[in-house]
This record gives sequence, C-alpha cells and structure tokens, in this order.
Amino acid sequence: MRVVLDTNVVVSGAFFGGPPRAVLDAWLDGRLHVVTTPMILDEYLRVCDRLRASYPHADYQPLLAQLAAQGTLVPDSEEDSEITADPDDDKFIRCAHASGAIVVSGDRHLLNADGWHGVRVLTPHALLVSLSEEGFGAT
Repeated sequence: MRVVLDTNVVVSGAFFGGPPRAVLDAWLDGRLHVVTTPMILDEYLRVCDRLRASYPHADYQPLLAQLAAQGTLVPDSEEDSEITADPDDDKFIRCAHASGAIVVSGDRHLLNADGWHGVRVLTPHALLVSLSEEGFGAT
C-alpha cells in the first residue's frame, strides 16, 4: 500500500509513539511504501530539528535518512490552486494524487480533504485497522 505521511505522523511516531509509531513500524516492516516529495522531506527535517531542543534524546535522523533513501520521491507539484483550508497541507494531497497513494494524517485540514480527486485521507488508527483487515497483522 502506497502512503504519503503527513509531518504530524512522522514527528509523532519518531518522538512520541502510539499509532503514528505503529504506522512507521509497518513501513519499516515492508507493509507500506512511502511516497514523498522534496518539499515534504524538507518539512519533516525542519519540524524535527525544531523539536530537538525540547527532546534532545530523540534520534530521528536515521529515520528521516531512511525515508529519503527508501521512499519513492516524486516531483513537487507546481499547481497553486488551494485544496485545503491550510494551503501548506496541499503538498501531501498533491503528492498522493500524483502517485496513487493514501494520505495518512491526523490533521483536520487534510482529513476534511478526503475524497479530493479520489485521494483517500486516513488517520493513523484507520490505516492500521485497514492493514489488519487486509491480513497484514498491523500492530
């Protein structure tokens, strides 16, 4: 299953655990295939670097390096029409649309865009339930 991970999923999974961590584990176990863009990778790094001051023991760099190395990189969209109430979130929807992926996010702006041009947006929990129902044994 191809997925585009919103920054909140990557950051929450890397720093705090819970369902976002289980989504990252599903990717690391080969049950998911991550699709990203240069702008998305940059946002992952910027947000993690900002949090490093509050959580100095979090070791997120290997995870980000692995996302960059093993994920499918698609070009950033040059489209500028707004999709969500937060235009900064549109890059995730555009990436998923270009690659036939599902967006995984807890962000209400992205969740409200579920269905835009056929793009599905699922919470981490909903994705894990979907993986479990497909027989992939999500944790």
